[in-house]
Amino acid sequence: MSGPLITLTTDFGGDSYYVGVMKGVILSLNPAARLVDVTHAIPPQDIRAAAWTLEEVAPYWPKGTIHVVVVDPGVGTERRLVCAAIGDAWYLAPDNGVLSRLAMRREPTTIVALSAPEYRLPQVSHTFHGRDILAPAAAHLSLGLDPRRLGPEVDRLVEFPWPEVSVMAGKIQGTIRSIDSFGNLVTDIAADKLADVPTDPEQVRVRCDEHETQGLFKTYGDQPPMTLVAIIGSSGYLELAIVGDSAAMMLGVRAGAPVAVEW
Repeated sequence: MSGPLITLTTDFGGDSYYVGVMKGVILSLNPAARLVDVTHAIPPQDIRAAAWTLEEVAPYWPKGTIHVVVVDPGVGTERRLVCAAIGDAWYLAPDNGVLSRLAMRREPTTIVALSAPEYRLPQVSHTFHGRDILAPAAAHLSLGLDPRRLGPEVDRLVEFPWPEVSVMAGKIQGTIRSIDSFGNLVTDIAADKLADVPTDPEQVRVRCDEHETQGLFKTYGDQPPMTLVAIIGSSGYLELAIVGDSAAMMLGVRAGAPVAVEW
């Protein structure tokens, strides 16, 4: 296969024609572009969920991939749009914190504001900058445009205050950071934080709001159906799941809820 690789991550929803419009803009400018949907199921306007998703996805894409991100509750305001080089990839997104998890991992080497009118559509709406600014900028970048021609350089990306995981004697305190498509509750407690947790399930309690389970297990099938279980998920973070069902729906827990591991 040949041609530049461009991914799309949005909160538009899987049945939205907005996605098709952005693809049409990109392909009209560069018919050789290869377009891949990462996800369009980011919860509406949920910048934090998008930031976590990008952190999970980014390591698995080839060098030079151009990622277009449209989760933009501030569309049409004075917030800026940027093109940022982070690691071996380019990211075109609103500068609203959506790139902040990536930037915490690796310092961006280039950041420019998308302000050059010649790399936008002729008419720019107040409510669809994904179509009118981000998509054309991605297409031009995929054609080999020097990113510095997209606009002036910027010193830093907008940062989000991310809660710190607290590790104490006999207790680790974190939060639910996201909910996956199965309804599993993914925490911000990384596996390395759990190194001192006892292996005996009887000695370990995991609490989320008023809900509690015992032990840390390797997989969902280690417990019977409809049981609340705590595991280390594929992302390398502690998860809470209802075996065979949605923990988010069954427990009524949302992102941001506190989680504690105690022993």
